[in-house]
Amino acid sequence: MTGTNHDLLVVASTEREASCFRDVGIPVVVSGVGRVNAAIATTLALAARTGETPSPLVVSAGIAGSLPSEHGEPAVPIGAVVLGSAAHAAEEGIQTPEGFRTIGELGFPIASFAPDNRIPADTEGLARLQRVLPDAHLGDIATVATCSGTDALAVEMARRTSAIAEAMEGAGVLHAARLLGARAVEIRVISNTTGDRERQVWRLDEAFARLAEVAASLVGR
Repeated sequence: MTGTNHDLLVVASTEREASCFRDVGIPVVVSGVGRVNAAIATTLALAARTGETPSPLVVSAGIAGSLPSEHGEPAVPIGAVVLGSAAHAAEEGIQTPEGFRTIGELGFPIASFAPDNRIPADTEGLARLQRVLPDAHLGDIATVATCSGTDALAVEMARRTSAIAEAMEGAGVLHAARLLGARAVEIRVISNTTGDRERQVWRLDEAFARLAEVAASLVGR
């Protein structure tokens, strides 16, 4: 599957993330942080492009934190690229004494295509990105409003979502795009570890340099 820069539409939460794509000529909108901002920005951007053929592949893109593996170390190293097999709306539900239950388990799924809070990426779009980025890690990405700044929260998030990374916008982008009949995927570069805040490792410059490389690799592909 080949294309041009304009058959992509990137949604990024910050100007620094967005500039990686804008600098190589890929259309991008800056949503602001969080899934509500991301969903609104995606909706407005797609509405502005109604009638375009082909419709763009929407890409939720930016940096992310690596969640812990079952052995305790980061599931994905800093600087690595993650392609989201799905965006997991991680906080829609109820916390009970017996543990977390999704809103779907309570009988009110967030969407018919996400009965378990898991919004799958577009299969064809994901395959396209895998061909361009063969070394990327494939796995679910948790969309959170409260980032994992304690070991307990990071472990719990990884355990109950099976996600390998967390960010704050993907589920909003994929959900909005899906409702509007558009295809969408999420791509992230790991910038930091999660867990106890004072022991987190952050390498923002490295992550943004890698994100710029990712953007360049998408040009004309």
